[in-house]
Amino acid sequence: MPPRPLLPRDDLYARLELSVDASFEAVEVAWRALLKRHHPDVAGPSPEAEDRAKRINVAHDWLSDPDLRVRYDRERHPSGIAGRSGIGASRAGARPSSARRPPSSPPPARPLRRRPADAEEALARHLDRIERLTPDELDRLTLAETPPIAFVASIARFLSPELLTKVESVEQRVHERLPRAVRWNPGVRDSAVGYGQEIILAAFLDEHLSGDFRERVRERLTRGWSAAVDQPRYGPNGRAVSRAIDALRRSPADELRRVATSAAADGIGRGGPPWPRGLRPDEDDALRVSSELARRDALGALAAPVPPAARRSLERAIHALVLRHGFSANAFDALVGPWRGPLGLDSEAPAGVREDRRPRR
Repeated sequence: MPPRPLLPRDDLYARLELSVDASFEAVEVAWRALLKRHHPDVAGPSPEAEDRAKRINVAHDWLSDPDLRVRYDRERHPSGIAGRSGIGASRAGARPSSARRPPSSPPPARPLRRRPADAEEALARHLDRIERLTPDELDRLTLAETPPIAFVASIARFLSPELLTKVESVEQRVHERLPRAVRWNPGVRDSAVGYGQEIILAAFLDEHLSGDFRERVRERLTRGWSAAVDQPRYGPNGRAVSRAIDALRRSPADELRRVATSAAADGIGRGGPPWPRGLRPDEDDALRVSSELARRDALGALAAPVPPAARRSLERAIHALVLRHGFSANAFDALVGPWRGPLGLDSEAPAGVREDRRPRR
């Protein structure tokens, strides 16, 4: 068994100029940026530069390894563990793809994915697209997952003054293009800002993050916007969902009360809407947004108030319709339950009595 590494006595976060809640991606950025600044090949050969580079590498080795970081935090920063935020918070098991390097070997340069001029042009196109957002896209953005603002703040000190100015200007430029009614909505504003900041930061991230980390940061900064924009209101099965909500809106109040009573009595609404095998709301934000928006609209279409259990039952039925491609016929029928009639699905035979439409030999 290899010897257990000795716990450093000083503050490793201070070595990397980070707060104790910094994400693993921020640790990677800080390590690369500081080595480029203080490495003997840059700062000049000297015992001080050599020692500084070693200390930066040691801090990176401890804080980029989930197991070592937990041990260090438990003994040095117990109050910082619970408050850890950022991109890497939910992926603590992810290990950096970069191996430990001696101070004589600075991090390799990474190819630039986008030139600065291209970034400014891309941001201009993004701002123009903001002005063309449709009502459906704006509704979807209100439900989008907001990007990790803390990550951008944590790496600000490592950006050049010019790049930092550009990153900070994105929020105001987005604000000026958004419709007044949604300028302060967190989902709309932050999703548009995060997408714009990723455009400006692309070349920097290419240079300072390894592949896995880089793609994770990019995905989190752009996830909200990508999940909402250029998407049907209710997702791939949007037409069927729209027809069902329209049918629900036309359903007489007496029928709604009858169905609601049946749904509440059967306990169909117990638990949250289930997801089919192979689909997860934390991995497919576009489908999550589609489901939440459809459920919200369906509840708003009710012509009569229904008990909470019936509301949950209706949400499960609409959710199943949004994700119909992922459910078996029997599972779909079970989730729709008594709402088949109000949703206009009576013309479809239940799974157990559907005709076999395969061609006869």
